[in-house]
Amino acid sequence: MILNNRTQLNITRQGILALVLFSTMTTLPCCVFLFINLTMLYTLRSKVVFVETSRYILLFNLLFADTTQLAQSQSMFLLSTTRVTMSYSVCVGLTLLSFLTISVSIITLVIMCLERYIAVCYPLRHSAIITTRNTGWVICVIWCVSLFHVITQLSLILRFSFPDLQLTQMIDFCGKESIFLDPASDLYYRTFTYFLFVLGGVTVFVTYTGIIVAAHSASTDKASASKARRTLLLHLLQMGLTVSSTIYISLLIAISKHVGRLEAMRIQVFLYVCIIIFPKCLSSLIYGLRDQTIRPILMLNLCCQRSVLIPDVSAKDKIKIHKSV
Repeated sequence: MILNNRTQLNITRQGILALVLFSTMTTLPCCVFLFINLTMLYTLRSKVVFVETSRYILLFNLLFADTTQLAQSQSMFLLSTTRVTMSYSVCVGLTLLSFLTISVSIITLVIMCLERYIAVCYPLRHSAIITTRNTGWVICVIWCVSLFHVITQLSLILRFSFPDLQLTQMIDFCGKESIFLDPASDLYYRTFTYFLFVLGGVTVFVTYTGIIVAAHSASTDKASASKARRTLLLHLLQMGLTVSSTIYISLLIAISKHVGRLEAMRIQVFLYVCIIIFPKCLSSLIYGLRDQTIRPILMLNLCCQRSVLIPDVSAKDKIKIHKSV
C-alpha cells in the first residue's frame, strides 16, 4: 500500500514537472514573439513613411490580427494544459475571436499579394491604384467581411437550443469541436475556411505567374520581380500554416484519446509551436529582416534606443520603397 502511494506520488510529481516544463517551453517563445510583434506595430506607427505607405498599412493590419490571435491562443493553451474549464459562453467568445483574426489574416495576405503584383507589373499605375485612401477602404472591407463571417457563425451556433446555456460549464478542450453542436455550424465553418484557402492559393498562383511573365519584359526591374516572387511564396506559406491552425484542436482531441497524458502534452507542444506560434511571427521576420526601410528602425526599437530620423520621402523614393520587398 505504501509502495503504491509512493508510485502515485512520483507520477504526480512527474506530471507537474512536465506541465511546468511544457508551459515554459511555449510561454517563453510566445512572449518573445509578442514583444517583437508589438515593437513592430509601434515601429509601423512611429514614422510618417510607414503611416502613408499602403504596403505598411496592410502589414500593420496583418500584424495586429496575428498578435491578437497569438495572445488569445497562448491563453487558451495555458488553460487547456492546466485543465482549467470555462463556461460555454466564454469559450464561444474566445473561439469566435480566433475565427475573426484568422479571417482577417488570410484576406489581408491575399490583398498584399495583389499589391505586390501591381507594384511589379504596373509600376507606373501603382501609385494611382494603391493609395492610402483606397487601402483604408480595403481594410474596412476586410474587417466587415470577417465580422459578417463571425456573426453568421454565431447565429448558427445559437440555433441549437440549450437549457441555461450561459451557465453550462465545459469539461473538455475549448475549441470549435466543443461549440459546433449543430452540424450546420461545422459545415459553414469548413466551407468558409476552404474558400479562403482556395482564394489565397489561386491569388498567389495568378500573381506569381504574372510576375514571372513580367520579369521577362525589358521594362521590369529584375531584382524587384525576384524579391516579389519570394515574398509571394512566403505569403503562401503563411496562408497554409494559418489554415492548418484551424485543425489544431481536432488533432489534439484525436491524439489524446490514444496516448497517455504526458505523450499527449509533448505532441500538443510540438503542434502548438509549429502551427500556432510560428505562423504568427512570420510577418515580423519577413518584413523586419528583409525590408531595408523597416529593419534599422526595428532593430533600434528592439534595443530600446532612440530611432533615427527619416526625412519625408518624395514620390520617387516611395516607388523605391514599394520595390524593397
